[in-house]
Amino acid sequence: MSKELKKKLLSMVGKDLEKIENALHENLAPNISLVSDIAGHLLFSGGKRLRPLLTLMCGRLCLYTNNSDSPNNDAAIIKFSTIFEYLHAATLLHDDVVDSADTRRGRDAAHTRWSPAMVVLTGDYLLASSLSLAAETEIPALIKVMAGITEEMSQGEIDQMEKKGNIHLTEKEYLEIIRRKTAVLIQGACRSGAILTNAQPVQQNALDQYGYHLGMAFQMADDLLDYTSDTTTLGKKTGADIREGKLTLPLIHALSKADTKDKALMESIIDNPCFSDHDFNEIVNKIKHYNGIDFTLERAGFHVNQAIKCLDAFGECSAKKVMLMLAEYAIKRES
Repeated sequence: MSKELKKKLLSMVGKDLEKIENALHENLAPNISLVSDIAGHLLFSGGKRLRPLLTLMCGRLCLYTNNSDSPNNDAAIIKFSTIFEYLHAATLLHDDVVDSADTRRGRDAAHTRWSPAMVVLTGDYLLASSLSLAAETEIPALIKVMAGITEEMSQGEIDQMEKKGNIHLTEKEYLEIIRRKTAVLIQGACRSGAILTNAQPVQQNALDQYGYHLGMAFQMADDLLDYTSDTTTLGKKTGADIREGKLTLPLIHALSKADTKDKALMESIIDNPCFSDHDFNEIVNKIKHYNGIDFTLERAGFHVNQAIKCLDAFGECSAKKVMLMLAEYAIKRES
């Protein structure tokens, strides 16, 4: 099902993704070739371009619903949609250094090929590039969105670092971490599509909430893949979250429901970041036994349904169809 849905989605947005890809190349023009090499290593390694695509679709949805006819808007939205891919790439470069991750998107993480200092500074450059593009819009509301995103994501990363290895992490704490680390960026991408087309505040808020719920569902599904996917499909070694001391919802739920013996077993494995494949399989079996996967799917499904409801006030058009499909795909994807 997920492959069919992905194929249908790509058939609808393939040309738009090509335009976004071209804009990403055109807008990335560092003076130092090394910066271009490091940034390109991650930026052009096969990302989904979800965030710029959402900016574009939200802009088109508002234009259609408000009966606007502005042929130049599409090109502007595509250009400024790259803001969110540059910012996303910057956070990934920084995260991989902080987490000492070995791989990203099936390739060596950038800091394993270049010095961590160079990678961090390249992430800073991408962040600055996204802020420069935001300033170029000369729209205070969009600049404010960008400032809010960078503040929230930075605090989310710090919060997650503080809570690394905490086997007592609660569901509430986990939800706040993923809101800051993932949902706020998708929220901002959606709201900005509405801002760029001068949509009404009620429409901006609806798309903001669509982005929030989509982001929450997307991250929950992403966290599930660490337990349900394989290394080749996932693009990184399975079990990476636990090895990095990150407790996600499937494990948090299983720990909260486990009996004393099973909880002690899981905690002993979590406490040892060098656990074996056999140990990881033990964790996965316990998560399944205590319905951690089903519970996470249920919570992600709730956010998908809420995201879909946020689109009720908009007119029927191809952009809305894409956004409805993206909500469905969030929890049906395999990587």
